[in-house]
Amino acid sequence: MRKRRERFEVEQEEHINESWLIPYADILTLLLALFIVLFASSNLDKAKYQSIMESFKSELTGTKIDSKAAGLSITTPVKQPDKPAPVQEPEPGLSKEEIELNQLMEQLNKYIVDNHLETMITLTDTKRGVEISLKDIILFDTGSADLKDSSLSMLDAFVGLMNTVSNPISIEGHTDNVPIKTAKFASNWELSSARAVSVLHYFEAKDIAKNRLQFVGYGEFQPLYPNDTEEHKQANRRVNIIILRKY
Repeated sequence: MRKRRERFEVEQEEHINESWLIPYADILTLLLALFIVLFASSNLDKAKYQSIMESFKSELTGTKIDSKAAGLSITTPVKQPDKPAPVQEPEPGLSKEEIELNQLMEQLNKYIVDNHLETMITLTDTKRGVEISLKDIILFDTGSADLKDSSLSMLDAFVGLMNTVSNPISIEGHTDNVPIKTAKFASNWELSSARAVSVLHYFEAKDIAKNRLQFVGYGEFQPLYPNDTEEHKQANRRVNIIILRKY
């Protein structure tokens, strides 16, 4: 009997106690559920996340999930259409004057291009207004302030366009630095002023209101380029017609 009891005790000692496996399995289950929640929550929307949390709660408490839609299945959420951006207040529109000047500039530019005058006339939108710069050769003979007959049809076209606005018009004469001293012109001051006045009088004769017109002669003192080449001198000899902005 003693031997039998000893053998039974030995068998009991050799048999491994496996009761620790139950909490170990529970821990693994919880860890698995945690990792699934962390992974799924990065891709699911709010509704799916709630379902995940309910599944996690069920795993911990053993309660039944009532919702058929709940569970741990991972599906890519359907992207909702982006909400339209808030409508921004439009910037204040251009004034009537600016619209008219822009239209005038477009019409002037069309005339210049259609008549192949790009090498003789420069059109610029400046801070002062719309500037038409004409090389003297298109308007005058050398040393003269009398308008060429060939220039009159061009000036008539400008008159028609400039009468679409009511802005003041400044006519400004410029020369190169080559001195002039004739019976008619004592210096480049007189020549540049006389040329500007000739254009002014022509505009006046074509019914541009007198109170819109003004002129100035700058002589050689506002050159575009140094007077070091014949090409630069020719560019400096010019008449500028400026449709001034109203301030």
